[in-house]
Amino acid sequence: MPVNDAHRHLGVLPAYPFYGGPAVRPDLGARGTIDELLADLDAEGTERALVIPNYGVPDPEIAFSFNELCVEAAQRDDRIRAGLWVSPLDRDAARTAQALSLAAEPGVRALKLSFLLGGRPTDPACRPGLDRIFAAAREHDLVVHVHTSPGAASDIDEVGALVEDYGDDVKVHLVHFGGGMSGHIKLVGSRFFDWIAAGKQVYTDLSWAIGFAPRWLAAEVDRRGLGGDRILFASDEPWGDQAGEYARLAAAAGDGRLAELVFRGTFDKLYG
Repeated sequence: MPVNDAHRHLGVLPAYPFYGGPAVRPDLGARGTIDELLADLDAEGTERALVIPNYGVPDPEIAFSFNELCVEAAQRDDRIRAGLWVSPLDRDAARTAQALSLAAEPGVRALKLSFLLGGRPTDPACRPGLDRIFAAAREHDLVVHVHTSPGAASDIDEVGALVEDYGDDVKVHLVHFGGGMSGHIKLVGSRFFDWIAAGKQVYTDLSWAIGFAPRWLAAEVDRRGLGGDRILFASDEPWGDQAGEYARLAAAAGDGRLAELVFRGTFDKLYG
């Protein structure tokens, strides 16, 4: 089955002394050119991909600098859709305005938010910036693609506020399905399905998911008869592992209708 990838990165980051250690570059598979990206898609058998600026080094200027490369990639090859790096922080207002000026460019389908580089979804100081970002998504029918991970500003308790506040009329893609044990349990246990039942336009992928989560989510989709069209495959390359992510999710999704939606159909609907 050809695969659509709802989350991978483009751009090479500099080495950085993470956690007080020596300067390292852990994202060994990072790609700095469109040709390298296309070669990876060909090797994997990936039919379409949403490509987002690479980030991780705590310098937002680096992530912003890859926006135009992602747009160029989307305009060069129809297999690629672009996500734009944006930020709700006042210090990033000018750079975010520049990014949003690209929102109407052909091939742009998402706006990428991550609070790993600062800010908090529930911080009133971030609200004006978030309002601008979600207004642009609403105007251009873009998905807001949000990193989740356990604890601090990226916890689902925080990021879930974006679904509550904006999900009625803007599509929100929760990356990493909560990002860990607590997030998985909160989402599968009730919140993900409650949001869908309430009419929220919420989507997710299971990159980085702990082993039990894809199986449990697939079982709950089957039991509830709800949510199968809200789950996407994502490799998160170069931070994830395409082959490993595919194998884990394929084992949970099986080879029927859910697999068709996860690996192809929902991407086509959401990202075109």
